[in-house]
Amino acid sequence: MGGATAAGVVVVTGGDSSARQEAIAEKGRSVMPFDLERTTHRFTETATGGTQDVVADREQDAEQVRLIRSHLKKEAAAFARGDFADPAKIHGSAMPGLKELSDGHENIEVRYSERPDGATLTYTTTDRALVNALHRWFGAQLGDHGAHAQHGAG
Repeated sequence: MGGATAAGVVVVTGGDSSARQEAIAEKGRSVMPFDLERTTHRFTETATGGTQDVVADREQDAEQVRLIRSHLKKEAAAFARGDFADPAKIHGSAMPGLKELSDGHENIEVRYSERPDGATLTYTTTDRALVNALHRWFGAQLGDHGAHAQHGAG
């Protein structure tokens, strides 16, 4: 497996990344109720943390929108308690940033909001180490979700 490190994020190159993305998608089906083929994750880093949008590829897909909202509402409550078990089930317990986020959860505000095509989690902290952990965590998800994830809001 080849790889490069940029800003503390490992970027996987070569054939192993597609096999990992397939494995992640399979694990994701047991945790996320929505269809990864009909939805997209968008991760936007900010100076104080970031936003995670999960959107239905078709805004009119009411079932996917409902499932996204239900899941993200549940995850916002769990993350606020320091419970990152669902991401660990999908990405592994050694996922970049995960331990720091769990340990520092009391210093991170996790806010849920709805959008017409899904929902958004906004992560805010004044702790620079936690901002860095959030950015590493976003980067790991971008790599693992492949075509199901994108940089930036849309």
